[in-house]
Amino acid sequence: MSIQSKARRDARRRKAERERNKARAERPPIEPHAELRDRDGGLLAGIVRQSGTWVLGMDGRIVGSSDSAAQVLMLIRRAQRLHDEQGVPVKLVYSDALRDEAALEAAGHGKSLADYEQQLEAEMGAAAPVGPCR
Repeated sequence: MSIQSKARRDARRRKAERERNKARAERPPIEPHAELRDRDGGLLAGIVRQSGTWVLGMDGRIVGSSDSAAQVLMLIRRAQRLHDEQGVPVKLVYSDALRDEAALEAAGHGKSLADYEQQLEAEMGAAAPVGPCR
């Protein structure tokens, strides 16, 4: 191998790394807003916001997204309740920004946050289940 070919290969690698870093820097930031953790500190679920959309992740996968802060907060609280009912202690921590935006959304519907979450949960329970994919 010649010295020149090694230099060209190294230059291509450096250029590719710079392009990857630039692409990462141009993405909209991801803001973490909530996390549900087990007793050992393992992450069970989380909520982030990117480009104004709330994204819910569970078990290492994205399970949904919504423009509704109240909806994602209700879903992660529901997951907390389900774990508590099964006797699995969990800890839910969420940001003031998530809570405040959810409360504003509820107020826009003329309800308290708790009442609005109950309404959302009832609507979700009344929705027809989705069948298996073929």
